[in-house]
Parts: sequence; structure tokens; C-alpha cells
Amino acid sequence: MKSLGMAFGLGLLAALALPPVHAVPVLLISIPGLLILIGRARSWRGAALIGLFWGWGQGIGGLYWITYAILTEVDRFWWLVPIAVPALALPFGAFVAIPAAAARLVPPGASRLLVFAGVWVLAELLRGVIPFGGFPWNLMGSVWAFAALPVQGAAYVGVHGLSLATILLAGLPVLGWRWVGGGGVVLAGIAGLGALRLAPAEPPPQDLQLLLVQGNVAQEVKWREDQRVPIFRRYLELTVAGLQSLEASAPGARVAVIWPEAASPFRLVEDDNARAVAAQALHPRAVLLAGAVTVEWNPDNTPRHLYNSLVAVTPDGAVAGRFDKVHLVPFGEYMPMRGLIPVRLVQGAVDFTSGIGMTAMAPAGLPPFSALICYEVIYPGAVLGAERPAWMVNITNDAWFGLSAGPYQHLAAARMRAVEEGLPIARAAQTGVSAVYDSRGREIASLGLGAMGSVSAPLPAPRAPTLFAHLGVAFPGALAFVIATLGMLLATRVRKTGSSASG
Repeated sequence: MKSLGMAFGLGLLAALALPPVHAVPVLLISIPGLLILIGRARSWRGAALIGLFWGWGQGIGGLYWITYAILTEVDRFWWLVPIAVPALALPFGAFVAIPAAAARLVPPGASRLLVFAGVWVLAELLRGVIPFGGFPWNLMGSVWAFAALPVQGAAYVGVHGLSLATILLAGLPVLGWRWVGGGGVVLAGIAGLGALRLAPAEPPPQDLQLLLVQGNVAQEVKWREDQRVPIFRRYLELTVAGLQSLEASAPGARVAVIWPEAASPFRLVEDDNARAVAAQALHPRAVLLAGAVTVEWNPDNTPRHLYNSLVAVTPDGAVAGRFDKVHLVPFGEYMPMRGLIPVRLVQGAVDFTSGIGMTAMAPAGLPPFSALICYEVIYPGAVLGAERPAWMVNITNDAWFGLSAGPYQHLAAARMRAVEEGLPIARAAQTGVSAVYDSRGREIASLGLGAMGSVSAPLPAPRAPTLFAHLGVAFPGALAFVIATLGMLLATRVRKTGSSASG
């Protein structure tokens, strides 16, 4: 039990390396500590249990903000407060148990570190797929997303490749402190690579100005009937003020006005009046990209399908395009295992329906973009359709997370996708953080957490597809497999050498 408690504490410590704290050096304690505990386990089963508790601790430390979402409806779900975060974090522990068990099967030393790091990344990839469509949140590589320079390697190997490098470098103390010096040299080389990628001058921006509107609407009032008109008016007034300011600084420019996920309390696709009012806030060169709910009806006027949509509205009040969210949030937008779970957490009687898939949109002549609603941006290698766009748009309602680490962790994922794909990204969040990143992950403009207002920036230029954009997650997956295999081969060699010496 003492080892399990220590593992849990080391996992909590590792959570400090995640956004927004980014205390990356704590991993030089947490990862070697975990490997030492794995080595002390009597079997691979005991090592798996140690990994489970380590991952559970990290998961609780990294996902504590889930409680904020529950407190928005505390009268209904008060009983979930002490349960939800530990229950959601436990599967995180299961995905650490896998590399922990694998590491225990090989001798200590370099072979164990290689197997542990390789299988860690393979388990991360698995977590991006299961359960319920996967949840690749707080991947280990995201600890470097505090600035553009340390994440440039993601253009080649993605965030999973950064996870592989992070585990290998953080685990070096178990091999002896002389290895740490070598790790420092490697880290300096990675920084040099980042500096080289950032050195060339940025090409001229695209012919489009972006206006991100952040209403800062608290989740507790978001769907109150008496707040629909005031919320809508707030977004309209912020849009008008933002466009006036932008016209003064960039007269005659085309503008994409971006509202966050579900920002409109009215269904813009169906509600002609609301759409006409929204269009009045635009000038002739502006297009509104707004988050709104879309409903398709049965003949008896009962809802058949409910969609979480991004809707493009032109100055004449027409719908120029629509994207429906593909990756839905389990328990938030639909109930998995319907009928098996007696409690319904989704609001309303109808689950949301998934859209048809990722596709590039180019409404009203805008440069084609990939729309990403809420946590769709957290999926490495799955943020673009078949046609490569010129930029990405991420709209989200992070009001669920409160003033916590959650919005910063979500923001880190958006920054990582920009670097991986070599494409700029514009992110509009209900309560923040709204931001524009260029194709190398450099921040162009931002509006902080808990602020109300708008922020504008020219749309940065796209770059040529990166190596990761060509190969996707298969490449870091293959690297992880090779590293794990090298560890196994080295372990076999060590065993043979030991057997010969004893003979």
C-alpha cells in the first residue's frame, strides 16, 4: 500500500507539468520515481497496479476542473462532485498501467526505459481511440505547449512524438546522472531545431481579417429562457464594436467574425428573424461564423436530429454554409450505453447527432477552412478532411470549465494542431481563451480567460504540409513501436549476457 500511495503522489506531482503550470522539471522526479517503484514490484501485475495509481493521481490533478461543469447544475448532480473526477481519472491510470506492466517484464536499465517509453506512447494512441471515441486530453507532449519554440518538433512527429521524447528524457536519471547531461544536450538540440523552424520570415497574411468575439457568458445562465435576448444582444453589440474598430485600422478589409460554440441562443439555420438580426450587425464585407444548435424535425413536429453546428451567415441574412460536429462528447452530448446507465446527464430528451465528417468549408468566398467544434481539436491527425484547407477554426464553450486549468489545456491542444498541420488556427471561446496562432504555433492575438470583448488579427498564411501532416499518427506510432522493440532486443541481449556470465 505504501508503494501505491507513493505512486499516486508522484502522479499528482506530474500533473504540475501540464498546462497551465508547465512545471516540466517535476517529471525528472515523477517519471524516475515511477520506474523505481515498477522495479520494486514483485510481478508485472504489481507494476501494473503501481502504474494505475500513478496515472490516477495525474488524472485527478489534471482533470480537477470537471467539477466546475457539475457545479453548473449542482441541484441535480451534487452527488457526483466527490465521484466524477476520480471516476474519470481512473481510466487514465489504466493507460499508464500498460507501459508499467510491460516495463516490469524486462531487466532494469536502458531496456526498461526504452520499453516503458515506447509502450507509453502506444497506450496514448490507444487512449485516443477508446473508450467512446477516445479522449486524447493532456497527452504528455502537451507539457511543452507553453511557447512556440519547444513544440516545433510536432511538425515532424506530432504531439505523440513529443511524448516519446519527454518520457525518454525524463527517465534518464534512473540510468545515472551522467545520462542527464546527455539528455541536456539532446534537449538543446531540440531547441535549436525549433529556433531554425521559427527563423524564416513569416509570409504575408491571407486576404482576410479575423474578429473573435468572446461574450464571457457563464454556463449557469447560458440556456436560461430570460437570458436569450440579452446574450444575443451582447454578441451583436460586441460584433458591431469590433467591426467598427477593425474598419478604422484596416479599412475595406474582408472580415470573418467568429462566435464561439453555441454562442447564439437562437437556432440560426431555422430562425429567419434571428439570422436577419445577426446579419444587421455585419458590414457588406463581413461573414459571420457562429456556433448554434440546429434541429431537424419529424413530420409531427418532434425533434428527429439535434446538431451542434457552426453556421455561416452572410450580410444579406443567408446561410452560406454549415458544419455539424462529428466527435460528440460522451455523457455531455450523448449518452453511451443507453439503457445500461440509470442516470441521464445530457440535457433534454434528445441526444445530439454526429455530423457526416470533416470537410473543408469556403462559405461566401472565404479561404477554405476546417471547422472544429469544442474538443474536436484535441485529436491529433484527425482535424482535416480529404481536402487540405488554408486554416482551421475552433469554436468552443469552455464556460463549462470555469476559471480553471481546463481552458488552458484545451488551448494547448489547439496550438499543437497548428504546428502539426502547418496551418494557422483561430479559436473563439465563450469565456476564453480566444486566440489566433500562426502555422508555427506563434500567438498572433489573444483574449484572456474570463474577459468580455473581441480581438482581431489578420489571418496568417498557411505553410506547406508538414511531415506529420503527410504521415499522421502512424509515424509516431511506428517510432514508439521501434523504441519498444529495441528495448526488448536489448533486454534479450542482457539476459543472454547474464546467463553466459553465470554459466
